[in-house]
Amino acid sequence: MTAIVDPVTDADLDAYVDDQLDVARRIEVEAFLSSRPEVAARVMSDLRTRDELRVALAGPLGMARPATTEAARRLERALARDRVFSVLQRAAAAAVLVAAGWLANGVFGPITVTKVVASTQPPAYVEEAVSAHRTTLVRETMPSQPEAPGYNADEIRAATAIVMPSLPDDWRIRDVQIYPSRFGPSVEMAVETKDLGLVSLFAIRPGTFDVVKPTVAPSGDISSAYFQIGEVAYAVVGRSDAGDLDRAAEKLARTLY
Repeated sequence: MTAIVDPVTDADLDAYVDDQLDVARRIEVEAFLSSRPEVAARVMSDLRTRDELRVALAGPLGMARPATTEAARRLERALARDRVFSVLQRAAAAAVLVAAGWLANGVFGPITVTKVVASTQPPAYVEEAVSAHRTTLVRETMPSQPEAPGYNADEIRAATAIVMPSLPDDWRIRDVQIYPSRFGPSVEMAVETKDLGLVSLFAIRPGTFDVVKPTVAPSGDISSAYFQIGEVAYAVVGRSDAGDLDRAAEKLARTLY
């Protein structure tokens, strides 16, 4: 099942009830509801209310008592007001944030942010990459865990549909492992480098098609630089300087074009 990239909001649920979504977005909303019974129950209740309103308002005059029809109209107006109020609440919250930003700018001067702070939340596969790297570090301390430096890019591609980038000449492969993940099999390659020390090159198919330029994502004592080309995403992970990892990721990405 394809993961939902755009989060489902209350506005999407309201539009779903009102038949205002296209087919693709309806499928995403239905996938969201299938894993959240309490939200699905509320939406089903709204759908029932909508259908009762349509029967009461659109049917012949003899089908419903005047009191029932008037109650249905009042309910319809109330539901409309609730949705307008919800939209206004979100707009007011955005306005407050913008005003706060201008106030801070006026009091403290222009606010500067770094590339890392300004970037969006890293994709979920970056967490998988960091976890795989930590596992590699644990394996390094255990003599009973033999390294598997044998590397065959064609074999990995045939088994996982993952295309690995070409490595710089001075990178020495120490271990290659196939790890499970929430997205399917992933490739974890432990590499000894002259400038970065021990780093991991992580590759995975996250289930989405995208092109993402190398982006730095710190994670405590470990940093990573991730990028995506088509259906495969990559991350260079290690305890090196984030800027150095970013430059290494850019070099690796260029070998895939």
